[in-house]
Amino acid sequence: MKLPIFTVDAFTNEPFKGNPAAICILNEDIPTSLMQNIAFELNLAETAFVLKEKDSESFSLRWMTPVSEVDLCGHATLASSHIMWQEGICKIDETIHFNTRSGLLKSKNNNGKITLDFPAIAQKQIKYSPELIEAIGGVKPKYVGMTKWNYIIELDREADVLNLKPNYDLMLKLPGWGTIITSKAEGEYSKQGYDFISRFFAPEKGIQEDPVTGSAHCALAPYWQQKLEKNTFKAYQASERGGTLELEIKGDRVYLTGEALTIIKGEIEV
Repeated sequence: MKLPIFTVDAFTNEPFKGNPAAICILNEDIPTSLMQNIAFELNLAETAFVLKEKDSESFSLRWMTPVSEVDLCGHATLASSHIMWQEGICKIDETIHFNTRSGLLKSKNNNGKITLDFPAIAQKQIKYSPELIEAIGGVKPKYVGMTKWNYIIELDREADVLNLKPNYDLMLKLPGWGTIITSKAEGEYSKQGYDFISRFFAPEKGIQEDPVTGSAHCALAPYWQQKLEKNTFKAYQASERGGTLELEIKGDRVYLTGEALTIIKGEIEV
């Protein structure tokens, strides 16, 4: 069996920046075990599997890390949309409907940028253990909250986020499978129009540091909405590759806008 496969850099307009995702376009359903093996072989943060649903205009969309399936992924959804328009699977002015483990997600082309309609993710403040401070490199948090999946930790200074050196072994022992670190933008990032920066770590999912994480911003946007008392943001994920997201909150939805470009196009034979 030969399957079309693409690698796309998401939340960037520069090659080798942003977050790379693999996109596999299916003509028929394949076993979950095969999806997982393909994701393991490709060894990117996410591999997306897209399948047109029978008697429907919608598509099934699933996301796999190298070690497990996840419930929500922004950059691989953005990358999937990019490929579906690029390859003529969907018309450029057509809103794409994805059925996923997080419900219906929508994607729209906005003059070359892509806007995703995602759920806002709630968080609440929690008490934290000394092990958490050790896991994030000894930096004392300004705020610690928890979503249904991840920690969300605000630090006092932008420099604390940029210089943070986590202990991944300790992170693996903490509740939740991911850790979002954030701060208000300062200095050069503020001058470039960014409202806040972040980093995201998920060693339990086989991803020590994710380059750009759409799903994390579904929690970050409502968090900073309360802090900054505004509904639109420009955010930068300060990984080694880096990436930019434009965000807007409307009710219980977060609209994530970014760019993408194709790096590799080919086939995988299984």
